[in-house]
Amino acid sequence: MKIANKTDTILEQCKISADSIRKTQDGLLLSGARVTVELPAAPKLYLYSGWQSWSLTAWVEMGRPVKAPRPSIMRARETDPVYVEEKRPNGSWYGAVELADGKIIFLGALGLESHVLIDDKTMTGWYETGEGEWLLTTGEEADIFSHYAQILENLYGKYRIETAYRVWCSWYSLYDEIDSDKLSKILADLGDLPFDVFQIDDGWQKGVGNWEPNRKFPEGMQQMAAQIHATGRKAGIWMAPLLISPSSVIFKEHRDWLLHKENGQLANGGYNWGGMVYALDTTHPEALDWLTALMQKVRGWGYDYFKLDFLYAGALPGKRFLDLPRENAYREGLKAIRSALGDAYLLACGSPILPSLGLCDGMRIGQDVGEYWDSRLFDDFLVNFSAPGVRNAIRNTVNRLWLQPLVHTDPDVVFFRARQDKLSPEQVTILQDLAQIADFKATSDVPAWLTESELATLRKFLEQTPKVERKGRVIYEIDGRRVDFSAAIKMPPVPDPLTNLLGAVLGGLADIPAVMQTFDAVTHQVLRKGLKKNPV
Repeated sequence: MKIANKTDTILEQCKISADSIRKTQDGLLLSGARVTVELPAAPKLYLYSGWQSWSLTAWVEMGRPVKAPRPSIMRARETDPVYVEEKRPNGSWYGAVELADGKIIFLGALGLESHVLIDDKTMTGWYETGEGEWLLTTGEEADIFSHYAQILENLYGKYRIETAYRVWCSWYSLYDEIDSDKLSKILADLGDLPFDVFQIDDGWQKGVGNWEPNRKFPEGMQQMAAQIHATGRKAGIWMAPLLISPSSVIFKEHRDWLLHKENGQLANGGYNWGGMVYALDTTHPEALDWLTALMQKVRGWGYDYFKLDFLYAGALPGKRFLDLPRENAYREGLKAIRSALGDAYLLACGSPILPSLGLCDGMRIGQDVGEYWDSRLFDDFLVNFSAPGVRNAIRNTVNRLWLQPLVHTDPDVVFFRARQDKLSPEQVTILQDLAQIADFKATSDVPAWLTESELATLRKFLEQTPKVERKGRVIYEIDGRRVDFSAAIKMPPVPDPLTNLLGAVLGGLADIPAVMQTFDAVTHQVLRKGLKKNPV
Protein backbone atom coordinates (compact mmCIF):
# COMPACT_ATOMS: atom_id res chain seq x y z
CA MET A 1 0.00 0.00 0.00
CA LYS A 2 1.29 3.46 -0.86
CA ILE A 3 0.89 5.00 2.55
CA ALA A 4 3.31 6.36 5.08
CA ASN A 5 6.24 4.17 6.11
CA LYS A 6 9.43 4.53 8.09
CA THR A 7 11.26 6.13 5.17
CA ASP A 8 8.56 8.72 4.54
CA THR A 9 9.79 12.21 5.45
CA ILE A 10 6.54 14.20 5.20
CA LEU A 11 5.31 13.26 8.67
CA GLU A 12 8.79 13.81 10.04
CA GLN A 13 8.50 17.42 8.91
CA CYS A 14 5.31 17.89 10.95
CA LYS A 15 5.40 19.17 14.52
CA ILE A 16 3.06 16.89 16.47
CA SER A 17 1.59 17.32 19.93
CA ALA A 18 -0.17 14.34 21.53
CA ASP A 19 -0.15 12.39 24.80
CA SER A 20 1.67 9.61 22.98
CA ILE A 21 2.98 8.96 19.48
CA ARG A 22 3.60 5.47 18.16
CA LYS A 23 5.04 4.51 14.79
CA THR A 24 3.25 1.87 12.76
CA GLN A 25 3.91 0.55 9.27
CA ASP A 26 1.03 2.73 8.08
CA GLY A 27 1.96 6.04 9.69
CA LEU A 28 1.63 7.31 13.25
CA LEU A 29 -0.87 6.39 15.92
CA LEU A 30 -1.53 9.34 18.22
CA SER A 31 -3.46 9.33 21.46
CA GLY A 32 -5.01 12.08 23.51
CA ALA A 33 -8.12 14.13 24.10
CA ARG A 34 -6.58 16.75 21.82
CA VAL A 35 -3.81 16.43 19.23
CA THR A 36 -2.21 19.00 16.96
CA VAL A 37 -0.23 18.62 13.76
CA GLU A 38 1.69 21.59 12.43
CA LEU A 39 2.09 21.04 8.70
CA PRO A 40 5.37 21.58 6.83
CA ALA A 41 3.64 23.93 4.36
CA ALA A 42 0.35 25.72 3.86
CA PRO A 43 -2.22 23.42 2.21
CA LYS A 44 -4.20 24.32 -0.89
CA LEU A 45 -7.23 22.05 -0.25
CA TYR A 46 -9.06 20.78 2.84
CA LEU A 47 -11.42 17.80 2.97
CA TYR A 48 -14.59 18.75 4.81
CA SER A 49 -16.12 15.71 6.48
CA GLY A 50 -19.85 16.21 6.99
CA TRP A 51 -21.48 14.92 10.17
CA GLN A 52 -24.45 13.15 8.62
CA SER A 53 -25.73 12.04 5.23
CA TRP A 54 -26.66 15.51 3.98
CA SER A 55 -23.81 17.54 5.53
CA LEU A 56 -21.27 18.95 3.07
CA THR A 57 -18.42 16.52 2.33
CA ALA A 58 -15.97 17.85 -0.24
CA TRP A 59 -12.45 18.94 -1.05
CA VAL A 60 -12.57 22.75 -0.81
CA GLU A 61 -9.94 25.38 -1.57
CA MET A 62 -8.49 26.76 1.63
CA GLY A 63 -9.36 30.36 0.79
CA ARG A 64 -12.99 29.62 -0.01
CA PRO A 65 -15.33 30.40 2.91
CA VAL A 66 -18.02 27.86 3.79
CA LYS A 67 -20.68 29.68 5.78
CA ALA A 68 -23.42 28.35 8.00
CA PRO A 69 -26.33 27.28 5.79
CA ARG A 70 -29.55 29.24 5.73
CA PRO A 71 -32.19 29.25 7.04
CA SER A 72 -31.19 28.56 10.64
CA ILE A 73 -34.53 26.84 11.25
CA MET A 74 -33.25 23.95 9.09
CA ARG A 75 -29.72 23.60 10.48
CA ALA A 76 -30.47 20.87 13.02
CA ARG A 77 -31.51 18.59 10.15
CA GLU A 78 -28.64 19.50 7.82
CA THR A 79 -25.40 19.78 9.76
CA ASP A 80 -23.88 19.34 13.20
CA PRO A 81 -25.37 22.20 15.26
CA VAL A 82 -22.39 22.13 17.63
CA TYR A 83 -20.00 23.39 14.93
CA VAL A 84 -22.34 25.10 12.48
CA GLU A 85 -20.95 28.58 13.18
CA GLU A 86 -17.28 27.53 12.85
CA LYS A 87 -15.80 29.49 9.96
CA ARG A 88 -12.49 27.63 9.74
CA PRO A 89 -12.35 24.44 7.65
CA ASN A 90 -13.47 21.57 9.86
CA GLY A 91 -15.31 18.27 9.90
CA SER A 92 -16.46 15.28 11.89
CA TRP A 93 -14.05 12.45 12.83
CA TYR A 94 -11.46 13.05 10.13
CA GLY A 95 -9.86 15.69 7.97
CA ALA A 96 -7.24 15.78 5.25
CA VAL A 97 -5.19 18.40 3.47
CA GLU A 98 -3.62 18.47 0.05
CA LEU A 99 -0.34 20.39 -0.16
CA ALA A 100 0.80 22.39 -3.17
CA ASP A 101 2.86 19.42 -4.40
CA GLY A 102 -0.23 17.19 -4.37
CA LYS A 103 0.74 15.23 -1.25
CA ILE A 104 -2.01 14.42 1.26
CA ILE A 105 -1.83 14.38 5.05
CA PHE A 106 -4.72 12.68 6.84
CA LEU A 107 -5.83 12.87 10.48
CA GLY A 108 -8.63 10.50 11.43
CA ALA A 109 -10.17 9.67 14.80
CA LEU A 110 -10.71 6.07 15.84
CA GLY A 111 -13.50 7.02 18.24
CA LEU A 112 -16.79 8.89 18.27
CA GLU A 113 -17.62 12.48 19.29
CA SER A 114 -14.47 13.64 17.54
CA HIS A 115 -13.74 16.61 15.30
CA VAL A 116 -10.89 17.92 13.15
CA LEU A 117 -10.16 21.55 12.27
CA ILE A 118 -7.42 23.41 10.43
CA ASP A 119 -6.24 26.91 11.28
CA ASP A 120 -3.57 28.21 8.89
CA LYS A 121 -1.02 25.35 8.90
CA THR A 122 -2.16 23.59 12.10
CA MET A 123 -4.57 20.64 12.11
CA THR A 124 -6.23 19.98 15.45
CA GLY A 125 -8.27 16.96 16.42
CA TRP A 126 -10.22 16.58 19.63
CA TYR A 127 -12.76 14.44 21.42
CA GLU A 128 -15.79 16.15 22.93
CA THR A 129 -15.55 13.89 25.97
CA GLY A 130 -12.68 11.71 27.16
CA GLU A 131 -9.76 10.83 24.93
CA GLY A 132 -8.91 8.38 22.18
CA GLU A 133 -6.63 7.45 19.33
CA TRP A 134 -5.91 9.08 15.97
CA LEU A 135 -4.43 7.86 12.72
CA LEU A 136 -1.97 10.32 11.16
CA THR A 137 -0.76 9.20 7.77
CA THR A 138 0.13 10.33 4.27
CA GLY A 139 0.17 8.76 0.82
CA GLU A 140 -2.24 8.04 -2.01
CA GLU A 141 -5.78 9.11 -1.13
CA ALA A 142 -7.43 5.80 -2.07
CA ASP A 143 -4.93 3.81 0.00
CA ILE A 144 -5.28 6.09 3.02
CA PHE A 145 -9.04 5.67 3.10
CA SER A 146 -8.81 1.94 2.42
CA HIS A 147 -6.64 1.59 5.50
CA TYR A 148 -8.89 3.87 7.57
CA ALA A 149 -11.93 1.81 6.53
CA GLN A 150 -10.19 -1.38 7.65
CA ILE A 151 -9.51 0.12 11.07
CA LEU A 152 -13.13 1.26 11.39
CA GLU A 153 -14.39 -2.17 10.40
CA ASN A 154 -12.32 -3.73 13.16
CA LEU A 155 -13.75 -1.22 15.63
CA TYR A 156 -17.41 -1.01 14.58
CA GLY A 157 -18.18 -3.73 12.05
CA LYS A 158 -19.73 -3.68 8.57
CA TYR A 159 -22.94 -4.55 6.72
CA ARG A 160 -24.58 -7.92 7.43
CA ILE A 161 -26.40 -8.43 4.13
CA GLU A 162 -23.80 -8.96 1.43
CA THR A 163 -25.53 -7.54 -1.66
CA ALA A 164 -27.48 -4.31 -2.00
CA TYR A 165 -31.01 -4.64 -3.35
CA ARG A 166 -32.56 -3.01 -6.41
CA VAL A 167 -35.28 -0.72 -5.08
CA TRP A 168 -38.39 0.99 -6.35
CA CYS A 169 -39.23 3.85 -3.96
CA SER A 170 -42.36 6.00 -3.99
CA TRP A 171 -40.84 9.31 -2.86
CA TYR A 172 -39.39 11.07 -5.91
CA SER A 173 -42.49 10.75 -8.04
CA LEU A 174 -45.35 10.88 -5.57
CA TYR A 175 -43.70 12.34 -2.47
CA ASP A 176 -46.29 12.14 0.33
CA GLU A 177 -49.21 12.00 -2.14
CA ILE A 178 -49.41 8.21 -1.87
CA ASP A 179 -52.33 5.89 -1.19
CA SER A 180 -52.99 2.17 -1.43
CA ASP A 181 -54.68 2.40 -4.85
CA LYS A 182 -51.82 4.30 -6.48
CA LEU A 183 -49.20 1.98 -5.04
CA SER A 184 -51.16 -1.13 -6.05
CA LYS A 185 -51.40 0.19 -9.62
CA ILE A 186 -47.66 0.92 -9.77
CA LEU A 187 -46.79 -2.45 -8.27
CA ALA A 188 -48.82 -4.19 -10.97
CA ASP A 189 -47.32 -2.02 -13.72
CA LEU A 190 -43.77 -2.88 -12.67
CA GLY A 191 -44.47 -6.35 -14.03
CA ASP A 192 -41.31 -8.40 -14.23
CA LEU A 193 -38.87 -5.50 -13.94
CA PRO A 194 -36.12 -6.91 -11.71
CA PHE A 195 -36.68 -4.90 -8.57
CA ASP A 196 -35.87 -6.72 -5.33
CA VAL A 197 -37.72 -4.22 -3.11
CA PHE A 198 -40.88 -2.16 -3.41
CA GLN A 199 -40.50 0.57 -0.80
CA ILE A 200 -43.31 2.75 0.52
CA ASP A 201 -42.01 6.16 1.57
CA ASP A 202 -43.35 9.06 3.64
CA GLY A 203 -47.09 9.60 3.53
CA TRP A 204 -48.48 6.31 4.86
CA GLN A 205 -48.44 7.23 8.57
CA LYS A 206 -50.82 9.24 10.71
CA GLY A 207 -47.96 11.38 11.91
CA VAL A 208 -44.31 11.45 12.87
CA GLY A 209 -44.30 9.65 16.19
CA ASN A 210 -47.70 8.09 15.42
CA TRP A 211 -46.69 5.15 13.23
CA GLU A 212 -50.08 3.77 12.29
CA PRO A 213 -51.56 3.78 8.76
CA ASN A 214 -53.63 6.82 7.88
CA ARG A 215 -56.98 6.87 6.06
CA LYS A 216 -55.25 6.53 2.66
CA PHE A 217 -54.41 2.93 3.61
CA PRO A 218 -57.77 1.66 4.88
CA GLU A 219 -56.77 -2.01 4.75
CA GLY A 220 -53.62 -1.40 6.74
CA MET A 221 -49.92 -1.75 6.06
CA GLN A 222 -49.86 -5.49 6.65
CA GLN A 223 -52.07 -5.96 3.61
CA MET A 224 -49.72 -3.80 1.53
CA ALA A 225 -46.73 -5.89 2.62
CA ALA A 226 -48.54 -9.07 1.64
CA GLN A 227 -49.41 -7.60 -1.75
CA ILE A 228 -45.75 -6.71 -2.35
CA HIS A 229 -44.55 -10.15 -1.26
CA ALA A 230 -46.99 -11.74 -3.70
CA THR A 231 -44.90 -10.28 -6.55
CA GLY A 232 -41.78 -11.98 -5.21
CA ARG A 233 -40.29 -8.75 -3.84
CA LYS A 234 -39.36 -7.60 -0.38
CA ALA A 235 -41.64 -5.05 1.25
CA GLY A 236 -39.93 -1.79 2.15
CA ILE A 237 -41.16 1.00 4.39
CA TRP A 238 -39.97 4.47 5.38
CA MET A 239 -39.93 5.70 8.97
CA ALA A 240 -38.33 8.46 11.03
CA PRO A 241 -38.44 6.77 14.45
CA LEU A 242 -36.13 9.18 16.30
CA LEU A 243 -38.19 12.30 15.55
CA ILE A 244 -41.37 13.24 17.37
CA SER A 245 -43.96 15.77 16.20
CA PRO A 246 -46.13 17.87 18.54
CA SER A 247 -49.25 16.03 17.36
CA SER A 248 -48.01 12.67 18.67
CA VAL A 249 -49.05 10.97 21.89
CA ILE A 250 -45.42 10.85 23.01
CA PHE A 251 -45.11 14.63 22.76
CA LYS A 252 -48.34 15.14 24.68
CA GLU A 253 -47.87 12.50 27.37
CA HIS A 254 -44.17 11.62 27.55
CA ARG A 255 -42.09 14.74 27.07
CA ASP A 256 -39.59 13.29 29.52
CA TRP A 257 -38.70 10.83 26.73
CA LEU A 258 -37.44 13.70 24.58
CA LEU A 259 -34.07 15.41 24.36
CA HIS A 260 -33.88 18.62 26.40
CA LYS A 261 -31.63 21.62 26.66
CA GLU A 262 -29.84 22.45 29.89
CA ASN A 263 -32.52 25.08 30.64
CA GLY A 264 -35.24 22.43 30.51
CA GLN A 265 -36.69 23.40 27.13
CA LEU A 266 -37.01 20.80 24.41
CA ALA A 267 -34.04 20.52 22.06
CA ASN A 268 -34.81 21.61 18.51
CA GLY A 269 -34.84 18.77 15.96
CA GLY A 270 -35.37 21.08 12.99
CA TYR A 271 -38.33 22.19 10.90
CA ASN A 272 -40.28 19.56 8.96
CA TRP A 273 -43.83 18.44 8.16
CA GLY A 274 -45.17 21.95 8.70
CA GLY A 275 -43.61 22.66 12.07
CA MET A 276 -40.83 22.05 14.54
CA VAL A 277 -40.01 18.46 15.46
CA TYR A 278 -38.16 17.05 18.44
CA ALA A 279 -35.73 14.25 19.22
CA LEU A 280 -36.29 11.01 21.09
CA ASP A 281 -33.85 10.48 23.97
CA THR A 282 -32.36 7.09 23.14
CA THR A 283 -30.96 6.70 26.66
CA HIS A 284 -34.38 6.82 28.32
CA PRO A 285 -35.39 3.22 29.16
CA GLU A 286 -39.10 3.77 28.49
CA ALA A 287 -38.33 5.52 25.19
CA LEU A 288 -36.10 2.59 24.21
CA ASP A 289 -38.89 0.15 25.11
CA TRP A 290 -41.29 2.11 22.90
CA LEU A 291 -38.74 2.20 20.07
CA THR A 292 -38.11 -1.54 20.29
CA ALA A 293 -41.81 -2.35 20.35
CA LEU A 294 -42.43 -0.05 17.38
CA MET A 295 -39.77 -1.72 15.25
CA GLN A 296 -40.99 -5.18 16.19
CA LYS A 297 -44.57 -4.19 15.33
CA VAL A 298 -43.74 -2.93 11.85
CA ARG A 299 -41.43 -5.89 11.26
CA GLY A 300 -44.38 -8.07 12.24
CA TRP A 301 -46.50 -6.42 9.56
CA GLY A 302 -44.23 -8.16 7.08
CA TYR A 303 -41.73 -5.42 6.15
CA ASP A 304 -38.21 -6.67 5.58
CA TYR A 305 -36.55 -3.50 4.24
CA PHE A 306 -36.47 -0.40 6.42
CA LYS A 307 -35.48 3.07 5.24
CA LEU A 308 -34.98 4.88 8.53
CA ASP A 309 -34.67 8.60 8.02
CA PHE A 310 -33.62 11.70 9.99
CA LEU A 311 -31.56 9.54 12.33
CA TYR A 312 -29.34 12.50 13.23
CA ALA A 313 -31.96 13.30 15.90
CA GLY A 314 -30.53 10.62 18.18
CA ALA A 315 -27.12 12.34 18.27
CA LEU A 316 -28.13 15.98 18.67
CA PRO A 317 -26.58 17.86 21.61
CA GLY A 318 -28.72 18.07 24.72
CA LYS A 319 -29.50 16.76 28.16
CA ARG A 320 -30.32 13.05 28.28
CA PHE A 321 -31.73 10.63 30.84
CA LEU A 322 -28.28 9.03 31.03
CA ASP A 323 -25.14 11.11 30.81
CA LEU A 324 -23.80 9.42 27.68
CA PRO A 325 -21.82 11.19 24.94
CA ARG A 326 -24.24 12.08 22.18
CA GLU A 327 -22.96 9.79 19.41
CA ASN A 328 -22.69 6.88 21.83
CA ALA A 329 -26.27 7.60 22.90
CA TYR A 330 -27.35 7.49 19.26
CA ARG A 331 -25.49 4.24 18.72
CA GLU A 332 -27.27 2.65 21.68
CA GLY A 333 -30.60 3.60 20.11
CA LEU A 334 -29.54 2.18 16.76
CA LYS A 335 -28.46 -1.04 18.46
CA ALA A 336 -31.97 -1.39 19.88
CA ILE A 337 -33.45 -0.82 16.43
CA ARG A 338 -31.06 -3.30 14.82
CA SER A 339 -31.92 -5.96 17.39
CA ALA A 340 -35.67 -5.41 17.00
CA LEU A 341 -35.51 -5.65 13.19
CA GLY A 342 -33.70 -8.98 13.22
CA ASP A 343 -32.65 -10.01 9.72
CA ALA A 344 -34.40 -7.12 7.94
CA TYR A 345 -32.36 -4.77 5.74
CA LEU A 346 -31.65 -1.44 7.42
CA LEU A 347 -30.93 1.63 5.29
CA ALA A 348 -29.82 4.61 7.41
CA CYS A 349 -30.59 8.10 6.09
CA GLY A 350 -29.79 11.49 7.55
CA SER A 351 -27.49 9.48 9.78
CA PRO A 352 -24.19 10.37 11.47
CA ILE A 353 -21.63 8.37 9.51
CA LEU A 354 -19.19 6.67 11.89
CA PRO A 355 -21.69 6.00 14.72
CA SER A 356 -23.92 4.07 12.27
CA LEU A 357 -21.24 1.67 11.04
CA GLY A 358 -21.79 -2.01 11.80
CA LEU A 359 -25.46 -1.46 12.63
CA CYS A 360 -26.89 -0.68 9.19
CA ASP A 361 -26.60 -2.50 5.88
CA GLY A 362 -26.94 0.55 3.66
CA MET A 363 -26.42 4.24 4.23
CA ARG A 364 -27.41 7.32 2.30
CA ILE A 365 -24.11 9.10 1.80
CA GLY A 366 -25.38 12.23 0.05
CA GLN A 367 -28.25 14.66 -0.08
CA ASP A 368 -31.64 13.93 -1.58
CA VAL A 369 -31.64 14.20 -5.33
CA GLY A 370 -34.46 15.98 -7.15
CA GLU A 371 -35.81 16.52 -10.62
CA TYR A 372 -33.28 19.36 -11.01
CA TRP A 373 -29.49 19.70 -11.13
CA ASP A 374 -28.96 22.59 -8.72
CA SER A 375 -30.73 25.59 -7.24
CA ARG A 376 -29.65 29.23 -7.34
CA LEU A 377 -31.86 29.83 -4.31
CA PHE A 378 -29.93 27.33 -2.19
CA ASP A 379 -26.46 27.65 -3.74
CA ASP A 380 -26.20 31.43 -4.04
CA PHE A 381 -28.74 33.02 -1.73
CA LEU A 382 -28.89 30.50 1.11
CA VAL A 383 -25.33 29.07 0.71
CA ASN A 384 -26.89 25.74 1.61
CA PHE A 385 -25.07 22.74 0.13
CA SER A 386 -27.07 20.25 2.22
CA ALA A 387 -30.24 21.03 0.29
CA PRO A 388 -31.74 18.54 -2.19
CA GLY A 389 -30.42 18.57 -5.74
CA VAL A 390 -28.51 16.23 -8.02
CA ARG A 391 -25.23 18.17 -7.94
CA ASN A 392 -25.18 18.36 -4.14
CA ALA A 393 -25.95 14.64 -3.93
CA ILE A 394 -23.18 13.72 -6.37
CA ARG A 395 -20.61 15.87 -4.54
CA ASN A 396 -21.16 14.18 -1.19
CA THR A 397 -21.53 10.69 -2.60
CA VAL A 398 -18.35 10.74 -4.69
CA ASN A 399 -16.34 11.89 -1.67
CA ARG A 400 -17.75 9.10 0.51
CA LEU A 401 -17.40 6.10 -1.77
CA TRP A 402 -14.47 5.00 0.41
CA LEU A 403 -17.16 3.64 2.77
CA GLN A 404 -18.05 0.82 0.36
CA PRO A 405 -16.17 -1.90 2.30
CA LEU A 406 -18.25 -1.01 5.38
CA VAL A 407 -21.75 -0.22 4.16
CA HIS A 408 -23.80 -0.26 0.97
CA THR A 409 -23.37 3.29 -0.32
CA ASP A 410 -26.74 4.75 -1.35
CA PRO A 411 -26.45 7.70 -3.78
CA ASP A 412 -30.26 8.06 -3.80
CA VAL A 413 -32.53 7.33 -6.75
CA VAL A 414 -31.79 7.79 -10.44
CA PHE A 415 -34.17 8.92 -13.16
CA PHE A 416 -35.11 7.46 -16.54
CA ARG A 417 -38.26 9.46 -17.26
CA ALA A 418 -38.53 12.60 -19.33
CA ARG A 419 -41.83 13.53 -17.69
CA GLN A 420 -41.73 15.53 -14.43
CA ASP A 421 -37.99 16.01 -14.87
CA LYS A 422 -35.74 19.04 -15.47
CA LEU A 423 -32.43 17.20 -15.92
CA SER A 424 -30.53 17.19 -19.19
CA PRO A 425 -29.69 13.83 -20.79
CA GLU A 426 -26.05 14.29 -19.71
CA GLN A 427 -27.09 14.94 -16.12
CA VAL A 428 -29.36 11.90 -16.10
CA THR A 429 -26.50 9.76 -17.43
CA ILE A 430 -23.94 10.88 -14.86
CA LEU A 431 -26.42 10.18 -12.06
CA GLN A 432 -27.02 6.70 -13.47
CA ASP A 433 -23.25 6.20 -13.72
CA LEU A 434 -22.83 7.10 -10.06
CA ALA A 435 -25.42 4.49 -9.08
CA GLN A 436 -23.46 1.85 -11.03
CA ILE A 437 -20.22 2.89 -9.30
CA ALA A 438 -21.87 2.97 -5.88
CA ASP A 439 -23.48 -0.40 -6.66
CA PHE A 440 -26.80 0.74 -5.24
CA LYS A 441 -29.68 0.93 -7.72
CA ALA A 442 -32.97 2.65 -6.97
CA THR A 443 -35.56 4.68 -8.82
CA SER A 444 -38.95 6.26 -8.18
CA ASP A 445 -40.04 6.43 -11.81
CA VAL A 446 -43.70 5.55 -12.32
CA PRO A 447 -44.02 2.93 -15.09
CA ALA A 448 -46.94 4.83 -16.67
CA TRP A 449 -44.63 7.82 -17.15
CA LEU A 450 -41.99 5.86 -19.07
CA THR A 451 -41.82 5.34 -22.81
CA GLU A 452 -40.95 1.92 -24.21
CA SER A 453 -37.39 3.12 -24.78
CA GLU A 454 -37.12 4.45 -21.21
CA LEU A 455 -38.46 1.17 -19.82
CA ALA A 456 -35.86 -0.74 -21.82
CA THR A 457 -33.10 1.52 -20.49
CA LEU A 458 -34.34 0.98 -16.93
CA ARG A 459 -34.38 -2.79 -17.37
CA LYS A 460 -30.86 -2.79 -18.79
CA PHE A 461 -29.66 -0.63 -15.89
CA LEU A 462 -31.13 -3.02 -13.32
CA GLU A 463 -29.69 -6.09 -15.02
CA GLN A 464 -26.18 -4.75 -15.63
CA THR A 465 -23.19 -5.69 -13.47
CA PRO A 466 -20.48 -3.57 -15.10
CA LYS A 467 -16.80 -3.62 -14.30
CA VAL A 468 -15.94 -0.48 -12.33
CA GLU A 469 -12.41 0.82 -11.87
CA ARG A 470 -11.25 3.93 -10.06
CA LYS A 471 -8.73 5.95 -12.06
CA GLY A 472 -8.38 9.08 -9.94
CA ARG A 473 -9.94 11.03 -7.10
CA VAL A 474 -13.17 11.57 -9.04
CA ILE A 475 -12.51 9.61 -12.24
CA TYR A 476 -13.80 6.09 -12.92
CA GLU A 477 -14.18 3.67 -15.76
CA ILE A 478 -17.38 1.68 -16.27
CA ASP A 479 -16.71 -1.20 -18.64
CA GLY A 480 -13.84 0.85 -20.04
CA ARG A 481 -15.92 4.04 -20.48
CA ARG A 482 -14.45 7.07 -18.70
CA VAL A 483 -16.65 8.88 -16.17
CA ASP A 484 -15.30 12.13 -14.73
CA PHE A 485 -17.19 13.82 -11.88
CA SER A 486 -14.88 16.87 -11.70
CA ALA A 487 -17.38 19.34 -13.11
CA ALA A 488 -20.28 17.85 -11.17
CA ILE A 489 -18.69 18.13 -7.73
CA LYS A 490 -17.12 21.57 -8.15
CA MET A 491 -18.18 24.08 -5.50
CA PRO A 492 -20.15 27.03 -6.93
CA PRO A 493 -18.58 30.50 -6.85
CA VAL A 494 -18.79 32.55 -3.66
CA PRO A 495 -21.84 34.85 -3.90
CA ASP A 496 -21.22 38.55 -4.41
CA PRO A 497 -22.05 40.93 -1.51
CA LEU A 498 -25.48 41.93 -2.87
CA THR A 499 -26.51 38.31 -3.40
CA ASN A 500 -25.29 37.48 0.09
CA LEU A 501 -27.31 40.35 1.56
CA LEU A 502 -30.46 39.28 -0.26
CA GLY A 503 -29.80 35.73 0.89
CA ALA A 504 -29.59 36.86 4.50
CA VAL A 505 -32.99 38.54 4.11
CA LEU A 506 -34.49 35.43 2.51
CA GLY A 507 -32.98 33.23 5.19
CA GLY A 508 -34.44 35.44 7.88
CA LEU A 509 -37.89 35.23 6.31
CA ALA A 510 -37.60 31.45 6.02
CA ASP A 511 -36.91 31.27 9.74
CA ILE A 512 -40.53 32.30 10.30
CA PRO A 513 -42.59 29.07 10.49
CA ALA A 514 -45.59 30.70 8.80
CA VAL A 515 -43.45 31.54 5.77
CA MET A 516 -42.20 27.96 5.57
CA GLN A 517 -45.75 26.65 5.90
CA THR A 518 -46.85 28.84 3.00
CA PHE A 519 -43.92 27.57 0.93
CA ASP A 520 -44.88 23.97 1.80
CA ALA A 521 -48.49 24.59 0.79
CA VAL A 522 -47.47 26.02 -2.58
CA THR A 523 -45.08 23.10 -3.17
CA HIS A 524 -47.83 20.60 -2.45
CA GLN A 525 -50.22 22.42 -4.76
CA VAL A 526 -47.68 22.22 -7.58
CA LEU A 527 -47.14 18.51 -6.83
CA ARG A 528 -50.86 17.72 -6.92
CA LYS A 529 -51.25 19.65 -10.16
CA GLY A 530 -48.41 17.67 -11.71
CA LEU A 531 -49.87 14.34 -10.56
CA LYS A 532 -53.26 15.31 -11.93
CA LYS A 533 -51.63 16.00 -15.28
CA ASN A 534 -49.53 12.83 -15.08
CA PRO A 535 -51.56 10.17 -13.24
CA VAL A 536 -49.97 6.89 -12.21
